Amino acid sequence: MVELNGLNKVYAGSVHAVKDVSLQVQKGEIFGFLGPNGAGKSTTIKMIVGLLKPTNGIVRINGVDLATDPISAKKEIGYIADEPLVMEKVTGAEYLNFIADVFGVSAKARTDRVTRLLQHFKLTNAVRDPISTYSHGMRQKIALIGALIHNPRLWILDEPIVGLDPESAFVLKQMMRRHADSGNTVFFSTHVMEIAEKICDRIGIIHRGSLQFVGSVDELRKARGDKSLEKLFFEVTDSETQTMDFSFLDSAE
Repeated sequence: MVELNGLNKVYAGSVHAVKDVSLQVQKGEIFGFLGPNGAGKSTTIKMIVGLLKPTNGIVRINGVDLATDPISAKKEIGYIADEPLVMEKVTGAEYLNFIADVFGVSAKARTDRVTRLLQHFKLTNAVRDPISTYSHGMRQKIALIGALIHNPRLWILDEPIVGLDPESAFVLKQMMRRHADSGNTVFFSTHVMEIAEKICDRIGIIHRGSLQFVGSVDELRKARGDKSLEKLFFEVTDSETQTMDFSFLDSAE
C-alpha cells in the first residue's frame, strides 16, 4: 500500500532531513513510525502525502506513483497532520461538507459517515458551532473526521493521539485496528511507546534521517534483548537518557 524507494529530502543544499529511506507497508497492517524530535518523521510523512517534494526517490500509494499521478494517489489517503490545521471561520458542518465535496463523497455516504463519526468523537452538539470556538482537542477530532470522510484505504496519522481525551484516543485506536483488519493500512507516528507496542504490527525507527530498524517489536527484542520498547528505542537511537546523571536532584542547600 505504501512503497518508498530511495527517498531523500535535502534542505539548503546540504541539510539531509531524510536519507535514502526505502520501506514497504502492506495492506492489513498498522505501521508505527518512531523517532526522536527532528529525526525526519514528519518530513517523511509530508513527502508521502505530497505536501513536500522529495529531492529524489519514489513514493507509490497502492501502486500509483505520487509524482506522475498525484490526484489518484491522494484519493487513497486520509491524512492528519501533527497540528490540526482547519478553517476557523466556518462551522464544523461546513468544514466537513467542504472536504466531502473535494473528495466527491455522495450526500448519503457523507451523512452516514459523518453522523457516526460525530457520535464516536462526541462532537454532535458542537458541529454547528464555528471552529474558532473549538478547543485543541475538538479541532483534532474535527480534522480526524474530515480525513476519514471519504473512507480512504490508507490512513496516515502524524501524532494522532496528541490532544485527544482518553475516550477519544481509545475510540481512535479501536478504529485503527478495525481499519487494518478490514484489509486497509494505517501508517502513524507517535512518541508514546506503549501505544506503539500495543497496537502496531510492525514499527520503523528513524534517527537522523535514516531508517535504523523495520520490523515487529518481537523481532527487535530478538535482535537486542527482552526489554521494553522504550529502552530498545533509546538503544537504537543512541539516546544518552539511559546514562544521564540525575544525582544533582538529591542535593539540598
